[in-house]
Amino acid sequence: MSAIVVLGAQWGDEGKGKATDQLGQDVDYVVKYNGGNNAGHTVVVNGQKFALHLLPAGILSENAIPVIGNGVVIDVEVLFEELDELIARGVDTSRLLVSSDAHIIPSYNKVLDAVGERFLGKRQIGTTGRGIGPTYADKMNRVGIRVQDLLDPSILQQKVEAALEQKNALLVHMYGQEPIDATTVTQELLTYVDRLRPMISNTQYLINTALDEGKTVLFEGGQATMLDIDHGTYPFVTSSSPTAGGACIGAGVGPTRIDKVIGVTKAYTTRVGEGPFPTEMHGPEGEALRERGGEYGATTGRPRRCGWFDAVVARYAVQINGLTDLVVTKLDVLSGYPVIPVCVAYEVDGQRIDHMPMDQTSFHHAKPVYEELPGWTEDITGATTFEELPANARAYIEYIEKLSGCRVSVIGNGPGREAAIVRHSLQL
Repeated sequence: MSAIVVLGAQWGDEGKGKATDQLGQDVDYVVKYNGGNNAGHTVVVNGQKFALHLLPAGILSENAIPVIGNGVVIDVEVLFEELDELIARGVDTSRLLVSSDAHIIPSYNKVLDAVGERFLGKRQIGTTGRGIGPTYADKMNRVGIRVQDLLDPSILQQKVEAALEQKNALLVHMYGQEPIDATTVTQELLTYVDRLRPMISNTQYLINTALDEGKTVLFEGGQATMLDIDHGTYPFVTSSSPTAGGACIGAGVGPTRIDKVIGVTKAYTTRVGEGPFPTEMHGPEGEALRERGGEYGATTGRPRRCGWFDAVVARYAVQINGLTDLVVTKLDVLSGYPVIPVCVAYEVDGQRIDHMPMDQTSFHHAKPVYEELPGWTEDITGATTFEELPANARAYIEYIEKLSGCRVSVIGNGPGREAAIVRHSLQL
């Protein structure tokens, strides 16, 4: 058996889609295990750009079976829109499987997400307003709607009514909104059943059986380590577990089945939304890096905040996830900088610390301690081996490797599927 986890080692948008797509050409299953359509993967295949939101990147593989695991929350309308767009572009989507235990995002949770965020005012989290958080909250409060509930109209109606008893009180009395009719919501959800039914599967059984048979399964995480509900920059986080442990929960496999954990990080750092970001560059410097790297959200189009590489975050991601390999993307974006700073530690209240601070206040006030490396001017997009890179580019990668405590196995030097330098094979 072979089980590989691919996840983000920063705040998301690191290029996980490309890494998953590359690996997905040689695996049997690609399983998305967390999140919803609040995060996007951009994959370039034969010059064509695909922006995936809810679907696993494995949908673009010619061989792998793409799976939406039980840990994902699904907006069915978005799912079908995304499938229709791929079908129109000639992509075969017929192999897609959806866990019967995955939770559905009902329309009332999108309403609650939007009005709830507005209600917070200056304390906004910066959510995408797609109903992700309220749906995960329903899951924990045991009033959620699962995919399998759509197969039983009577059960579905009862569950929607139970959920709306609470939510309508909140909408009317706290937010001043009109109440939502349970029957209308139920009928809306039932319009998706006929198309969804062939995709619904006992994916936990399927995945474990595949591993028993010696097949290779790739687990694809949405968002990233620093957005993890437990281990990220809470409360400026997502509502699920993008870390390696989340793969076990969100796909239904035991931790002893995982053979390799691959973390994806940019050669610099970005994040979207609110929250602390020690190496953030403000003003023209940050805007210039944003334009160089095309740093705008694949799902929302929001401009990403940009900063230098943060080795403290990298070390933390290695520890939290048990990373075996790093994939460093967008190294080509740094070409042309005469000097490249790297954050090697933080200064908090006058003290240098080399690890993540214990509390949010300290992290919010952390000042980056930089070491500067000489840059390079050469265009590296055509390089196919590590040795072809300029000496300073190689030194930069080796320094990241040393600081993070994890080997850099693949280097991304362009947007295309083929634009990658492999130092160590990620295959088992």
